[in-house]
Amino acid sequence: MTTQSFDIAVIGAGIAGASAAAELARTHRVAVLEREDFPGYHSTGRSAALFSEIYGNAAVRALSRASRDFFHTPPQGFTEHPLVRKRGALHIASAQQLQSLENFAAHADLASSIRRITREEALDACSILRPDYVAAAVIEDDAADVDVHALHQAYLRQFRSRGGTLIVNAQARSLLHRGGEWHIETAAGIVRAPLVVNAAGAWADAVAKSAGAAALFIQPCRRTAVLVELPPDMRGDAWPMVIDIDETFYMKPDAGLLLISPADESAVDPCDVQAEEIDVATAIDRIEHATSLQIRRVRRSWAGLRSFAPDRSPVIGFDAVLPGFFWLAGQGGYGIQTAPAVARLAASLLRDGAAPTEFADIYLEQLSPQRFGVGAAKRSGT
Repeated sequence: MTTQSFDIAVIGAGIAGASAAAELARTHRVAVLEREDFPGYHSTGRSAALFSEIYGNAAVRALSRASRDFFHTPPQGFTEHPLVRKRGALHIASAQQLQSLENFAAHADLASSIRRITREEALDACSILRPDYVAAAVIEDDAADVDVHALHQAYLRQFRSRGGTLIVNAQARSLLHRGGEWHIETAAGIVRAPLVVNAAGAWADAVAKSAGAAALFIQPCRRTAVLVELPPDMRGDAWPMVIDIDETFYMKPDAGLLLISPADESAVDPCDVQAEEIDVATAIDRIEHATSLQIRRVRRSWAGLRSFAPDRSPVIGFDAVLPGFFWLAGQGGYGIQTAPAVARLAASLLRDGAAPTEFADIYLEQLSPQRFGVGAAKRSGT
């Protein structure tokens, strides 16, 4: 079995692993190990693809704000195509949800990103909404569609151009730390490196356990997406993304079709997840209840995995006990929109042990794996 040595081994070539590896490859010899035939097969390739500064909890929102400039003005040579296109995100509330809307709008860091609009303006923005369903709304004008494929591939190109090595069909079977290095056994051979980045997405806890770390209870959850046809005489290209304020559904125009979701979060084991018929039916029912649509044909349905830590914030930082073992996991459904900031933050922590000054408003203890208080006693089973 062949053995290759690097400075850093990144496990997982989804958006988290690819972006961090591209940043790290500027200064280190980096390998990315991908369990599948090609990168982005699981969560990255199945994203709803929206950039929103108001989506997620406070930690996620801060990381999204720190990513904004990258999306709108990427580094020279990073990509030939725009990464984002303005879409807007309309958050609607029924009469029974007005308090939810007030609670949402009360977050101080949302004030500059949202504006209240009248019920009539909401109905004008998306003509299929039922007048008897919408009681109030706020809109995020600057929310944007993200070209996820372009973003992911640009990071992978950047990684390779900086001398990085991508190894596919390389599931990490075991991780052993000896002699100051991690020895990672894969079907493609053994990779050695002093530092390991656990960017394995839904498999993050499994990778940690194989390295001898305690699980952080990062839970993969199924999220269903359905592409449905609009009536032949209807064009929805100019509609914003529409999100129920309690996130029981959302919908977004998608190349002449309409992408809908019941915004489900069903806990599952890490796997090649597929859409369930009941979730597809639920999405259709909720959209038909809130809009004038009668959905006659489903063009396609699929599911992706959103992996959450118990407090729903990403996990970014060195393990409390294992030497050179770095967590980059638990991005939930926010991995795309936070990728530029998370990559810079992770690379800085790995290189220097400190965050760059641009992250002054992000409390690292809210992201550190050590926030869960998992110590050596638990790891040793005592």
